[in-house]
This record gives sequence, structure tokens and C-alpha cells, in this order.
Amino acid sequence: MRLADYPAQEPLSAFAQGYHDEVMRRGEGLPEGVEGAYGPDPYQGWLLYPAAAPDGRVLVFFHGGGWTNGYKEWMAFMAPAFTAAGVTFATVGYRLAPENLFPTAYEDCAAGLLAVRDVVAAHGGDPDRLFAGGHSAGGHHAALLATRRDWWEGRGLPRNPLRGCLPVSGVYRFGTDAGMRVRPRFLGPEGNGAEAAASPLLGRTDAVPFFIAHGDRDFPHLMTQAEEMEAALRAEGTPVERLVLADADHARASTIAGEADGPWVPRALAFMARWADARPGKS
Repeated sequence: MRLADYPAQEPLSAFAQGYHDEVMRRGEGLPEGVEGAYGPDPYQGWLLYPAAAPDGRVLVFFHGGGWTNGYKEWMAFMAPAFTAAGVTFATVGYRLAPENLFPTAYEDCAAGLLAVRDVVAAHGGDPDRLFAGGHSAGGHHAALLATRRDWWEGRGLPRNPLRGCLPVSGVYRFGTDAGMRVRPRFLGPEGNGAEAAASPLLGRTDAVPFFIAHGDRDFPHLMTQAEEMEAALRAEGTPVERLVLADADHARASTIAGEADGPWVPRALAFMARWADARPGKS
């Protein structure tokens, strides 16, 4: 889908505009992916890149953008590093704030993930070898899916369809002590209880294995939250790894995630290989 065909978003900050320009540049010249929709809104779409020699593993990745910006096309640049390794790669969009408040985007991510799961077999993927990841706000959504049961139990599924979660610079906790300068607008009005419901660290029940990553020059509150999330998962016996990306700020942590010879992709592939056919713990 052409970005010009989406409804207008809020203006990007200078930092976000630079990120937008870079990830779109990195995605130029990619083979055309398979595109589909899981709802009537233009943002309710998915974009899938099949592997030439698929091994069944599937990675669904959600874009960032502070819950108010972003496109599924932002994450397309990551596809070659994964499809070359046999992984079917998909990126899923979701409706944005401030027009859409929690839990809209969370529910969209769940619906988009399951829509991809429904079609991956036709493109070499195995719906039982499904992983979710995301950058920034997308990492938050992936972590929420990996720690909550309502989205899959409510659809009558017998267990969490995910085998693992790979958030990059994700957000794991909201509230007055979460380290954020302002309350994210996607949470809606204060006093509505959304902070706890939207916090993977606070509201988790059963969690799948996690591979957490962030930059060593990332936003300070995200680095702190990643450490807290790792400790909480480890304390409850959930398999977890954490990778600190050297010389990486928030944007660079994302672009590293598309570099086949970088520090993140080999670790991500090894993590997926380890858990593709295992279901540890209670999930």
C-alpha cells in the first residue's frame, strides 16, 4: 500500500522524520510482498514476505511510532535478513491514537497476527511456529500479546499461538513511576485504569519465552524497563534473554534489526530456532 493512500497522521518530530526516511530508504527495491487486510480501516493490514526456502518459522513484526504514527511498511526493510534464513516475515499495521484509544491497537495487533497465521501455510510458513516482535510501541504490543491470555482465549483457542516474543526497545510498564515525561495519549483519560491493563510487566499471566533488546543509548526509561521485565520474567521461570545493542540509540536499535550481519538478527534467529517446536512453562 502506498503511504500516500493512508489517512493523514500527526506531523512527525525531526527525530521521527529521520527514522522514517531511513527505514523507507532501506526498504527500497524489495520484491513485492503479499498484502492483505484484517479489517476495513486502511491501517488494518498486513504485508508478508515469503522465504525462498522456508523452514516454517514465522515472524510477525509491529512498527513503532509512539502509538500515534507509523506504517506497516516501515518494517519491510527487515524482511531480507529473515527470508534469507528461511523465516516467513510479516509486518502488521494497527489503528493509531489519538483517534483510537486502548485497547483498539492491542486488539488490532491480535487480529492482524491471527490473520497472518491463517494464511502463512500457503506461503511456506507453519502456523504453529509463530513469533511476534516489534520496535518501540510495536514492541509493547508484541509483549502484551505474549503476556495476556484474553486475546486468544476469547477466540476459543486452546493455547497461546505464540512460541516467543522479540521486542526491540519495547515499553513494558505505564504509570507515574514509568519514567515517561507525559502520559501516552493512546491510554485515554487519566483514571481509566488503562496503565495497568496495558502494561506487560504489571498484567502478565502466562508468558512465552522472550528475547528482549534495546540500545545502549536508548531512551533511559526503556532501558530501565527492559531490565525490570527481564528480572520479572526470570523470577517466574519464563525463559528470557536480553541483548544490549552497542552504540545504538532508539532509532539505531530498530535499523540494526534488519542487518543480517549485525548483532541482533543472528541472535533472533537462534532464539526462534530454539523455541520453534517447544512450549515451555504454562503458555
